[in-house]
Amino acid sequence: MKVDLHIHSTASDGRLTPEEVVRLASKKGLSVIAITDHDSVDGIAAALVAAESVPSLRVIPGVEINTDNPNGEVHIVGYFIDYENEELKRTLETLRHSREIRARKMIAKLRKLGIEVEWQRVQELAGGGSMGRPHVAQAMFEQGYVPSLQEAFTKYIGRQGPAYAERERLSPEEAVKLVVKAVACP
Repeated sequence: MKVDLHIHSTASDGRLTPEEVVRLASKKGLSVIAITDHDSVDGIAAALVAAESVPSLRVIPGVEINTDNPNGEVHIVGYFIDYENEELKRTLETLRHSREIRARKMIAKLRKLGIEVEWQRVQELAGGGSMGRPHVAQAMFEQGYVPSLQEAFTKYIGRQGPAYAERERLSPEEAVKLVVKAVACP
């Protein structure tokens, strides 16, 4: 049995749409996958619909919630969630909005450093999904400001970088409670 329980789609920082994820998983012979986008459940419905035509593949609805504690980030992954749970959806929307505000702050800080990242390109890279630092890094790379995505993080937008900006986050405990309340029976 081949399984991948941590897949991001274009609903966050993945490169494939939920439908493309399902097609690729089927092609690779996977039996079970979990869509676990950052702070988003927006890709789950499309993945479940796409999987209806692939009886050999089970799609588990999930989410990855980025949290903070005094030592740094902690990513909480929840499985078998009710992706239509109103409290979950509301909270994730707040977190995604915070990601957009953070991206704008990072772009402003980069501008002060002489790096003119185009906001429109960052939006395009996010594709309407949950915006993240990888989208800013990709825009920096495309515009020739860094030779690699890793350098964008290392030199500029990583936690210790001059263009890093905080965003609203849940604590790990808050995220776990949210996921537990949104769990649907498998």
